[in-house]
Amino acid sequence: MDLAIILAAAEHAAEAAGAGEHHRSEAPFFIAGSVLALYAIVVSVIGFRQPDFPATASAARGVMALGTLLVAAAVSSAVYVAL
Repeated sequence: MDLAIILAAAEHAAEAAGAGEHHRSEAPFFIAGSVLALYAIVVSVIGFRQPDFPATASAARGVMALGTLLVAAAVSSAVYVAL
């Protein structure tokens, strides 16, 4: 047997095995990642313009909670697409 025949057979077997897989859309990851990046830019710009941002401790917790939620959404959508 020639090496080219063996490689062709292996590629054919890999294609046949992958034919039953369902490809998931990457759109949720791109949307969540874009929203997270935009949030980071907005928070940075506001932080540079207003040195006392956020003004209260509860507002700081809200900004951190929203950031955490957006990171969790981006990571979970990446895991969803990968699996």
